[in-house]
Amino acid sequence: MKKLVYLFISLFMCFSFASCLDIPDGKIDKIEKPTVKPEQPVEPGQPGEEEKPNIKEQFDCITIAEALELAAEAGTEGTAERYYVYGVIEEVENSTYGSMTIKDETGSIYVYGVYGKDETTRYDALDEKPVAGDEVVLYGKLKTYGETQEMDRGYLQAYTHVEVEIDDSDYAPKTVLEARKAEVGEKVKLTGVVARITYAYGMVPNGFYIVDNTNSIYVYGKDAAASVKIGNTVTVIGEKTYYILENEISAAEKHGYQGCCQIQNAIVLENDKKVSDFDKSWVQETTIKDIMETGLENNITTTIYKVNSLVKKVPGSGFVNYYFNDLDGVTGSYTYTSCSGSDFAWLDEFDGKVCTVYLSVINAKATAGGCVYRFVPILVTDENYKFDLKDAADFAIKYYVADQFLSTYEADPELEVLTTVENDLIGLKGVKVEYSSSNEKVAYFEEVEGKLYFHAGEAGKAVITVTATYEEYKSSKEIEITVDAPVEYETITVKEAINTPDDTEVIVRGVVLSSLVNQNGFYLIDETGVIAVTGLKEDIALLSVGDEVIVKGTKDHKVKEGYTGAGQINIYNSTILVNYYGNHDYSNSTFITGKTVEEFHELDCNEDHSTEIYVLKAIVIFEDKGYYTNCKLTSLDGSVSITLYSSSAKQYSFLEPFSGKEVEVELAACNWNSKTYYAGCVVSVTYDGQKVMNTLNFNE
Repeated sequence: MKKLVYLFISLFMCFSFASCLDIPDGKIDKIEKPTVKPEQPVEPGQPGEEEKPNIKEQFDCITIAEALELAAEAGTEGTAERYYVYGVIEEVENSTYGSMTIKDETGSIYVYGVYGKDETTRYDALDEKPVAGDEVVLYGKLKTYGETQEMDRGYLQAYTHVEVEIDDSDYAPKTVLEARKAEVGEKVKLTGVVARITYAYGMVPNGFYIVDNTNSIYVYGKDAAASVKIGNTVTVIGEKTYYILENEISAAEKHGYQGCCQIQNAIVLENDKKVSDFDKSWVQETTIKDIMETGLENNITTTIYKVNSLVKKVPGSGFVNYYFNDLDGVTGSYTYTSCSGSDFAWLDEFDGKVCTVYLSVINAKATAGGCVYRFVPILVTDENYKFDLKDAADFAIKYYVADQFLSTYEADPELEVLTTVENDLIGLKGVKVEYSSSNEKVAYFEEVEGKLYFHAGEAGKAVITVTATYEEYKSSKEIEITVDAPVEYETITVKEAINTPDDTEVIVRGVVLSSLVNQNGFYLIDETGVIAVTGLKEDIALLSVGDEVIVKGTKDHKVKEGYTGAGQINIYNSTILVNYYGNHDYSNSTFITGKTVEEFHELDCNEDHSTEIYVLKAIVIFEDKGYYTNCKLTSLDGSVSITLYSSSAKQYSFLEPFSGKEVEVELAACNWNSKTYYAGCVVSVTYDGQKVMNTLNFNE
C-alpha cells in the first residue's frame, strides 16, 4: 500500500512540474530566451525582470567530467543505467544522426547520436532541433568506444535555443548573378530558393544551391545546409570564393580551371520554412554536348542549365554512378557524389529515360591529363520525350559528322567517314551524308570498296561542305580545313629516350602501340624499345593504334618520395607534334618471350623493368570484391597471379570475353605507384588466333 501511495505522490509531483512548465506530454522542452517589453526596460534585479529558465536544474544532471569517468569505468559494455547530462553544443558533426560534441565547465563529451524524448524520432526528423551554441539535457548510457568516452545514444529531454547576434552590415546585398561576378573574398548577402541540397559522406548535408530570378550559385556549409530544406526561401550571408580540392590545385592551374563558383562561411539569416519552386525564367536551354565543350575560361560551375538528357544508372561494386548523356547516348558526364551514389537514389525512376533535366556543373575533376566536368542534377522530370524528326539532319551533323574532322592536318589521315547516321535512342534511321571539297588538291574524298575516305593532300586551305538529308529535311555545314607541310624535327629513338637523363626534354618518333591504363597516355614503340607517354586526355583520345607520331615531352622516372625502387620510366607532359597516321605494324623485336607468369611475378622492383614487354600464357580472371572489381592474370595452374594496374576491372572490359580462358598476352611491366612489385598493363590479348589491342584511352 505504501508503494502505491509513493507512486501516486510521485506521479502527482511530475504532473504538477510538467504543468508548471507547460510542456506537452512526451515532447521536448524547448525554452526560448526571455524577452523584455521594449517600452519599459527593466534593470537587472528589479521587480518585473524575467530570468532565463535553467534546464540544468530541472534534471538530476551529472557533470561531463563525471560522465567521462563513468564511461571509462564501464568500458565497451557501457553503463547499465542512463544519466542526465547537461552541456552546450560545440558542434553537430552529423546532422542526420545528430552526433555532436557538448561541453560544460568540466570538459566535453562526444554523443554518438541524438533522438527525441519519445526515443524513436531521429535527430533529422525532429520538428525543432538544437544546433551549435544551444544548451541541452541529454539522457543516455555512457561507454568507451576505442579510446573515446562517449554517450552512446542521447535522448533529448530539453534544450534552450541561444540566439547568436550576427552583424551583417559588412555583407553587401546582391543578386545571385552579381554574387557570381563578385571578387574572391567579397562578403555578400543573397536571398533565393533552395533548389537542391548536397551531401557529404554519411549523407550529411554539406551545402545547397540557391536560386533567384537572375542565376544560381552553390552555398557551402554543413550548418547552413542542415538548417534548410528544398523549396525554402532563405537569406544567406557568406564570402564569394572558387573552390578546388587541394590535391587538384596544380593540375587545375595548368589547365586554367578557376574552381567551383560558390559561397563559403555561409550563415542562414532567414528561412520562411515554406516550399516554393525556384525561378526558371532565366535558365538557358542548351545541350549536354554544348556544356561539355564549354571552355574552362568560361566558369559555368554552379549555374543551372535546362537540357534533354538520357539518365543512366551504372551500378559498381559498392557504389552507383549516375550519368547524364546527350541524345547521342555517349556525350556526357556523371554526378559528383561523396556518398557512393546513395544521395542520387531518387534518380532511379528515370534510369534509361530521356528526361527534361535542370542540370549544373558543380566542378571539374582536374588531373595532369585535363579537366572533366561533373554534374549535380537539380530537377528531373519525365515528359515522355520524343525527338522531332524535322531536326534529324541538323542533329546528324552536330553529333556525328562535323566531329570527324580536325581543323589542321600535317599528313593524310585516310579517314573513313560516315555516309549514313542512325540513332536507336531517338528513333533516327537512314540519314544520308554527303561531302564536297572546295579545293581537292588540299582535301578530297575517295570511295574504295563501298567505303568513303577523307584524304589530306598538298598544303593549303579547303572548305569541306557536309550535307545531311532525312526525307525532305536537309542541313549543311561548312568546315574549314588547313593542311600544313610537316615541320621537320630532329628526333631520337625510343631507346635513346629511355637512356636520357631524367628531367630532360626529348623529341621521339615512333608508333602508337596501345593505351595505358589508369593513366592518360599510351605506349610508344619503335624497333629499339617501348616507353610510356602521358599527356592531355583530349590529345591522347585522338590517337589510334598504329599511328606514327612525333612526341615531345619530359623524360622521367615516376617515383614517390622516399621510395628506393626503380620506379616507372615515362615521358610526361607530352605534346603530339606530328601525327602521320597510318595503320603501321609495330616491331616486337624487343619483346621478351619464353617467360611465365611466375617469372613475371618475381621481377625485382629495384631493377628497372618498366620499359619491358613480356609475351606470356595466362588465365584471365575477373573478381568482384563487393566494394571494388579487379582483373588479374594467373598462371596456368592458378597458383600465382599478376595484378593489373587499374582503378577498376571496367578499364579492362576488352578482356571480359576471355574471362576464365587461357590466352596469350603482351604484357608491359609497370610501377606507377612505387609498389614493392611490378603490376602489369595488357597491351594485347590473343585467343584462338585473334588479337585484340588495348585502346582504352582512344576514341576509336
